[in-house]
Amino acid sequence: MSTPFSTHTLPTWLKPFTAFLQWWPLVNRNSTRIDTMAGLTGALVALPQCVAFATIAGMPPEYGLYAGMIPAIVAALFGSSWHLVSGPTTAASIVLFSVLAPHAEPGSAEYVKLALTLTFMVGIVQVVMGLAKLGTLVNFISHSVVTGFTAGAAILIATNQVKHFTGLDIPRGSDFATVWGHAFTHLSDIHTDIALTGLVTLLLGVAVKRWMPRLPYMIVAMLGGSLFGYFVARASGAVLPAVGALPATLPPLSMPSFAIEDVRTVASGVIAVTLLALTEAVSIARALAARSGQHVDGNQEFVGQGLSNIAGAFFSGYVATGSFNRSGVNFAAGAKTPMAAILAGAFLILLVLLVAPWAQYLPNAAMAGILFMVAWGLIDFDEIFHTLKSSRQESAILLTTFACTLFLTLEEAIIVGVLMSLAIYLARTSKPQVRVRVPDPHNKKRRFMDADNAVQCPQLRFVRIDGSLFFGATSHIRENLAAQDVAAPGQKHVAVVAHGINFIDLAGAHYLAEEAQRRRALGGGLYFIRVKDTVQEQLAESGALKTIGGINLFDTKTEAIETIYSRLDPEVCKTCRARIFRECRRSDPAQAPAPQGGMHVAHA
Repeated sequence: MSTPFSTHTLPTWLKPFTAFLQWWPLVNRNSTRIDTMAGLTGALVALPQCVAFATIAGMPPEYGLYAGMIPAIVAALFGSSWHLVSGPTTAASIVLFSVLAPHAEPGSAEYVKLALTLTFMVGIVQVVMGLAKLGTLVNFISHSVVTGFTAGAAILIATNQVKHFTGLDIPRGSDFATVWGHAFTHLSDIHTDIALTGLVTLLLGVAVKRWMPRLPYMIVAMLGGSLFGYFVARASGAVLPAVGALPATLPPLSMPSFAIEDVRTVASGVIAVTLLALTEAVSIARALAARSGQHVDGNQEFVGQGLSNIAGAFFSGYVATGSFNRSGVNFAAGAKTPMAAILAGAFLILLVLLVAPWAQYLPNAAMAGILFMVAWGLIDFDEIFHTLKSSRQESAILLTTFACTLFLTLEEAIIVGVLMSLAIYLARTSKPQVRVRVPDPHNKKRRFMDADNAVQCPQLRFVRIDGSLFFGATSHIRENLAAQDVAAPGQKHVAVVAHGINFIDLAGAHYLAEEAQRRRALGGGLYFIRVKDTVQEQLAESGALKTIGGINLFDTKTEAIETIYSRLDPEVCKTCRARIFRECRRSDPAQAPAPQGGMHVAHA
């Protein structure tokens, strides 16, 4: 297999628009064969869904199909995910409807015009965010959030298909609890013919996937389920609900409105739609990447999604983003490269032109059976069990995100998960390790160890800090040092072993400067050993280094001890029996010699 093309030689401004050069060398005969089947499967799944999403969005049905064509191709070309398939989604459709419904009659020409304008503006904002490198925001979405979100979304996919699988009359827009509650309380009302059609489709797909993996199990299951439904309907005289005939037209060219009044009308909803669309797309991309081992570039994904919506606005599409259903199908079908998503968009065009009228023979129950399989495949049971066994905090994040996905909106679930992750992260980072260290008298090289009950110098304390000194951590460090001062009030000199400090913000720098001044006033001092260059720069920029004094920064503990020892009170040293430093023994030759090897300390 060829290696991905390097874009390092391209101008910086051009790189975000040449993402396809990264994966194009991975395309070969084998990948194309697999991607073709995955694309065809994805197109068949998208056919009825796009119509349903358009209805939810208040758009004419054909606009849902158009949103699944060109935007899917453009997003695959310019995004970074190998498995993400873009198009209309439930969440994006609902948000679009909520933004536009107060301003125009759903389905009207005015409504469509505003939808195209909103889509164009969302695309512009997404591209700008990507070029501004704001894709790093997705790093705040932890793996536990993604796992819980994916599992919850998979359950929702299955939930949305219950009415099609059972034939029960469940009101549109019902939430998770309502759907399943209605299903369990109306078991006797389940339509046997419909349920059998869905069940046969499901079992056929499972069987083909397990025992005939070379065959495209989804397509086989879909065709087999449709034939079964046809014969069952003929035998019983029942009518099975089907997808229905669709218009056989290419996506016509369109033009968003640039009139000031139209822009103002939709402007209030642009940010909400943008954030939802990006969150949904990147979350799905990361979820699938975690399963495939692929790296997803958040910035590039922002650009890809933005360009897809800009293109969609000129090809009669409305807001498109990553689709859980289509992406899940794409991944489950074994897609190797983004060519699968490109072919899915192309096949959808062909299906609309050639096969759309035949959609009236595709039972909704058969489609539901396929999507049940997709939903099951999206749940990473191994990772869920591992998280539950390994970490209470991560388990809490996973379970909370999962529950919120079921009972709140998708964007709210993501926000809750991210906020929990941040809260736990801040709780951890706000309490950096603060340990008192002393030379080990039983080690020939006198390496440092935790003080615990060991003998300490009555005037000099060594403290190792591991963690960042930012505004949230200064209180914890202050309390620790204050407690140490109470336990050993004579230790007015404190040397901080600082190679475990990676970052100091303005609040942390100010605290250290205050501590240095306070200890000098007491007749002692504050010193730092092995300070990282970046941390020194942060101290210098804040002005704290001037207060602390550059002479109080040392490269080694040996150097620090030699300097600080000369500043200790000699009267205290005369009566001190600790004698833990070699300098102590040099000043009092009557004392026993130092352990072999002297005071060479290499580790804090």
